[in-house]
Amino acid sequence: MTEHPAPDSPQADKAPRTQDGTARPITPGSQAAQGTYRAQPVSFVRRGTRLQGRRQKAWDDHSATLAVDIPRHISDTSVHPDYVFDAAAEFGREAPLVVEIGSGLGDAVVHAAKENPGKDFLAVEVYTPGLAQTIQKIVSAELRNVRVVQANAPEVLGTMLPAGSVSEVWVFFPDPWHKTKHNKRRMVKDTFAPLVARVLAPGGLWRLATDWSGYAEQMRAVGVASPDFDNMHDGERTGSASPLTQARLTGVDCEQSDEPDTGGGWAPRFDGRILTSFENKAHKAGRVIFDLTFRRK
Repeated sequence: MTEHPAPDSPQADKAPRTQDGTARPITPGSQAAQGTYRAQPVSFVRRGTRLQGRRQKAWDDHSATLAVDIPRHISDTSVHPDYVFDAAAEFGREAPLVVEIGSGLGDAVVHAAKENPGKDFLAVEVYTPGLAQTIQKIVSAELRNVRVVQANAPEVLGTMLPAGSVSEVWVFFPDPWHKTKHNKRRMVKDTFAPLVARVLAPGGLWRLATDWSGYAEQMRAVGVASPDFDNMHDGERTGSASPLTQARLTGVDCEQSDEPDTGGGWAPRFDGRILTSFENKAHKAGRVIFDLTFRRK
């Protein structure tokens, strides 16, 4: 059930409203849930949205069938809280649904869809050029098991997807917001885990990857602290076998230290994730790749 601020609360004065002054319904997990749409920082900053050339053509020709048409709430990346995605109707079948949050240019999700024709995939992204590029790749590969959606991830997980409807949620290389003053913008934090847990079926998997050690530690802490998840690799890859120990020794993205990581819990590299140009750049820069896998209880 959608919650509203109490009429006499300070939040009610800041609640988003329609043109006639009526308070809009508030999507759980969204910025609006904090009292105003932008009172809580989002994990992205909108950059260029202009399409040109092949991207524009791909969008014009195929977005009507490959981009999920969702009713908006406040902004062009918001989701109206009354809207619920029907995967069976969208894909024309009943199949496991995998959701990638922050799909970028679509390399990972398109590759996975090719390799797993028995699964359906939903690519969630806020940047129009990335979505258009993903559509290009879907069309080129002649895939029928991928859809894209332009939307703010917490709202997709908070209301758009039915509870327990997803088999896996992927969050690969989200913006690390590595400056301390920007850490609050990170997507994976304590308020995000319950949203992921909400959409995952029991036994469903939450897969994460990052190339920033500080964010990796935060991701691990969020998953471990959540009562909804078990770390599938609890106690594994500690000490010298830990990627965090390696990162500390090199000091590439953190303070150099010989202190070993005793927590462990790191997953082996997910072999279903294609090696993208983005990840290759991280390797060339000498950064360590961290994988984590949590199972929904």
